[in-house]
Amino acid sequence: MENILKINADFIEENTGFLDLINALELGFSEQQAIVPMRHHHDFPNPEVGKESTLLLMPAWNPSKEAGVKIATVSPANGEFNLPAIQGLYVYLDALNGSIKALIEAKSLTVKRTAAASALASKFLSRLDTKTMLMIGTGALAPNLIKAHACIRPIEQVYIWGRDFKKAAQICASLKEENYTTTPVKNIEGIIGQVDIVSAATLSSTPLVLGKYLKPGQHVDLVGAYRPDMREADDEAIIKSEVFVDTFEAGLKESGDIVIPLKNGVLKKEDIHADLLELSSKKHLGRDNDNQITVFKSVGHALEDLSAASYYYSLYKNMEK
Repeated sequence: MENILKINADFIEENTGFLDLINALELGFSEQQAIVPMRHHHDFPNPEVGKESTLLLMPAWNPSKEAGVKIATVSPANGEFNLPAIQGLYVYLDALNGSIKALIEAKSLTVKRTAAASALASKFLSRLDTKTMLMIGTGALAPNLIKAHACIRPIEQVYIWGRDFKKAAQICASLKEENYTTTPVKNIEGIIGQVDIVSAATLSSTPLVLGKYLKPGQHVDLVGAYRPDMREADDEAIIKSEVFVDTFEAGLKESGDIVIPLKNGVLKKEDIHADLLELSSKKHLGRDNDNQITVFKSVGHALEDLSAASYYYSLYKNMEK
């Protein structure tokens, strides 16, 4: 056990290169060598706060090379305890002999790989001349999504909306050294139709991205709403858009952004154009004209975790030399 690396949140926060991480995810999806079972998703009650929490177990194997499993909890009421909603640990393994190579703090790993996955989707789905972005949500994902998207497209202006305007202003202040301007906004309706990318990362159970405001050429990045009874985009947004997911297996089952439209007949399975596996391997080219509205729904995938764990493990080992 003494040879197990312990990679903490500080290391991840200080050393992430988003473009390298995005490339690592794209390689993982394009190679299609990993074995990824359906993740365990268990909701359990928390009567003290009146909201359910979720336990996630996410394994993946790259045969004879590497393996790993993420153990994470999502507790939407954690704001009451001044704690992030996501807590967890990633166990990174040698797939050949089963030994543990590293224990990686999973909250930061999850945040970084989630942002990288959205940016990877944007590489195929947003317009090349994308310059403006609206970030809906002010949690840990918000600044990371902004930074990741800005690695892929020439972002010049970012607007940030949150239920707490002060938090939006704080995120803007934290990004003041970046090569784009950030502005907190007090409503979504006044800005959503003016931007090239709309990214939402919230725990909302009612839609915040309304289709009536969307314009041709936009890309919509839906990252929150991780349960079937949550959604960030309404039916009209789905109807007006070409829909993509990170993976078909989980994407069609776990988020209300897809599950609810499927159930009410607004969306059919065959209407979903591709997932990140198909986009990364060039089986689907993604956006094919500047007038499409594209929607990418992310629910998270264990291949993203394994690719990110491999990236951080190699980074840590190289810095030890």
